[in-house]
Amino acid sequence: MGEVKKHDTPKIDQLKTGPWPSFVDDIYSYGEKHKKQACFDIMGQMELSYTHKETHWKHGGIVGVFGYGGGVIGRYSDQQERFPAIWAFHTIRVHHTAGKWYHTSALRKLCDMWDHRGSGIVNFHGSTGDIILLGTVTDQLEPIFFDLTHQLHWDLGGSGSNLRSPACCVGKSRCEWALIDVQELDYELTMAFQDELHRPAFPYKFKFKFSGCPLDCVAAVARADMSFIGTWRDEIRIDQEAVRAYVRGELKPNAGAFSDRDWGPFDIKKEVIDLCPTKCMYWDENEQKLYINNSECNRCMHCIAVMPEALRPGQDTGIAILIGAKAPILEGAQLSTLIVPFMKVEPPYDELKDFIYKAWDYWMENGKNRERIGELIQRIGLNKFITEVMGLTPIPQHVRVPRDNPYIFWKEEEVEGGWTRDVAEFRKRHPA
Repeated sequence: MGEVKKHDTPKIDQLKTGPWPSFVDDIYSYGEKHKKQACFDIMGQMELSYTHKETHWKHGGIVGVFGYGGGVIGRYSDQQERFPAIWAFHTIRVHHTAGKWYHTSALRKLCDMWDHRGSGIVNFHGSTGDIILLGTVTDQLEPIFFDLTHQLHWDLGGSGSNLRSPACCVGKSRCEWALIDVQELDYELTMAFQDELHRPAFPYKFKFKFSGCPLDCVAAVARADMSFIGTWRDEIRIDQEAVRAYVRGELKPNAGAFSDRDWGPFDIKKEVIDLCPTKCMYWDENEQKLYINNSECNRCMHCIAVMPEALRPGQDTGIAILIGAKAPILEGAQLSTLIVPFMKVEPPYDELKDFIYKAWDYWMENGKNRERIGELIQRIGLNKFITEVMGLTPIPQHVRVPRDNPYIFWKEEEVEGGWTRDVAEFRKRHPA
């Protein structure tokens, strides 16, 4: 390792002056310590991009490892003579663990390998969840793959038009609100769908995300093509004395999460009752008692989060399945649509796997290129997807906005006599 060549980066250096820790400092200090020219070249190219207001990465072809169709994202510089250490700067996606629990020894071995074979720059974690190893050359891809799988016993994550690496919250390993074992579910589906994860065969990407409760800490409803949210179907458990303690100010709302300033006395009507999306709650001032119409509750858990010592989810637990969230690509951003309000989930999860395969089969057959499943539903209509594709019966929970569409479409077999009409008979009743 010789001396490294540094570049003049006045715009990039401004990022070091703010009140927050800067990735610029991190990359420069790492590059100095390990004499990594790629660290300085990447900063030099970024400075050029800031000056030109355009990227200097180009698509130079598809790269990958033998037997896998994903996990590696090819990246090449269009300034290779100026920044030779990053002529290629491929990204490796390493499949994260369920709940992102790691042993420090495993992380040290991973970082040692990346110091040796790549730029040393790591992102914990990407937006899908994978560990992102940023920057290596083509000749190192197969050695990296061998080291990961045979030495470290890690696997590549998903990329391209395939199942992306499933992700979940910390679940029952740390959170009292987890209603299902999301880590077990995450692991089981990851292992069951290895082919879909590593060998792209879909119209476009597909993401699973698992949240242990409706508070949805992994933002599955906003980001996943198929969301699995822990829920319950019996009644919310109420400790009426604890409710009264909140009202009297003896217990802090939100478990004290907003106690950094004085928000005034707790107002159960303003902070809980009036914010219930289905208006299923009532506080009787005279009786000092909270009433909940559980048949109208949509399990948003806002009331439980505000008064955690007074309210608890029910005990008959399972999952709700939502489909169709995505960021803006072809169409605008979408949130998920509820498809199954409640499903019991127990190993080996056969009912759930059958549901997933049914949705995939139709999407793979009818989806357009780069069309997410949410866009497919938008194109064919939710009614057709629920009834004809998934074979489900429409229920009120499927209605997002009442009376949003004034048109009712009938099938010919649903209309008495079908579409065929006798024109002469019609003219008798409606003369011209």
